[in-house]
Amino acid sequence: MPVHVALLRAINVGGTGKLAMADLRAICEALGFSDVKTYIQSGNVLFRSDLPAPEAAVKLGAVLGEKLGKAPGVVIRDARQLRAIADASPFPDAKTNLLHVVFLPNAAPADALDKLVAPDGEEVVVAGHEIYVHYPNGSGPSKMKLPALKTGTARNLNTVRKLAELAHAMEADEA
Repeated sequence: MPVHVALLRAINVGGTGKLAMADLRAICEALGFSDVKTYIQSGNVLFRSDLPAPEAAVKLGAVLGEKLGKAPGVVIRDARQLRAIADASPFPDAKTNLLHVVFLPNAAPADALDKLVAPDGEEVVVAGHEIYVHYPNGSGPSKMKLPALKTGTARNLNTVRKLAELAHAMEADEA
């Protein structure tokens, strides 16, 4: 059964979207997902499901929307995709905690960078369904503005690599 990694937008970040990871696991299990695991408190959940990723994302998003009062946005990738995304980093010399990958539900529009404001030297590269952002001074103090990021959910490169590793291990367990 395929392993999915769901990345939830705006969960347990900055006081919004409070959701205990035990509750997230219970929601996923109630949806029929199996072997459910969460990783850190920021809305990362791994699970097995025969559902195609887009269908699993819609189902999970709908239930979370009911529970939270607003759908947080759910993006799903698999182990292979996450590993490829991490390996394709356009900023090989960046500190991994300062390099974020923004996962988008759809491919970035052609004009995604047109309204970029990067006053602190932030660097941005669009790559299909992901946008890589290097924050040389950290994401917290950044004043960068990029409207194309609003629909996505960001993880630093350390987290992307760890999620890829966890998903790969789950796949190997079934083999």
